[in-house]
Amino acid sequence: MNPYQTFSGRMVALPINDIDTDQIIPARYLKVTDKAGLGEACFSDWRYHADGTPKADFPLNQPQYAGAQVLIGGHNFGCGSSREHAPWALMGAGFKAVISTYFADIFRSNSLKNGLLPIMVDEETHRQLISLTQEDPTSTVRIDLQNSQILLPDGRGVSFPIDPFSKYCLLNGVDQLGFLLGLEEATAAYEAVHPARVTTTA
Repeated sequence: MNPYQTFSGRMVALPINDIDTDQIIPARYLKVTDKAGLGEACFSDWRYHADGTPKADFPLNQPQYAGAQVLIGGHNFGCGSSREHAPWALMGAGFKAVISTYFADIFRSNSLKNGLLPIMVDEETHRQLISLTQEDPTSTVRIDLQNSQILLPDGRGVSFPIDPFSKYCLLNGVDQLGFLLGLEEATAAYEAVHPARVTTTA
């Protein structure tokens, strides 16, 4: 992963409650292990007609939202089965963060491990962001992970929760394995001064 940087990005709203991982990335795409191309499959069944042509009324297909980096989803975003392909698809579609009033735990965990930032906000802020996005598609929000805060267009700062370990990993661009490997020298030093407590016999 690359280190997560502070950025300002435009938003697109998909304010539908209980969007599950099968809607984010349908099961037929789960056989792939390569992230390449998953962005095109993001919300595939909502985004395209049966013949593969884009649905003009779907927000991700509308030109005014092209290039949006922040998705505003409805309550209980990412419910359903666990699949890393869901954050992969969202990131492939260009999103760096998803804002909701609540995230399913497994989706939240998978997102944090893969570099997608799930931001939980209160209902008033959520409604304000949806309105801003619909009234002015050029509106931007500033995502400041270092300070666990988003900055709204009116200048108001809104804090969001994130556990310290996930925050550290995102800011430093490491996953859980990378974090452990980074402790290799410290682990070796500890073992050098602490004798083994378990002995084996032939």
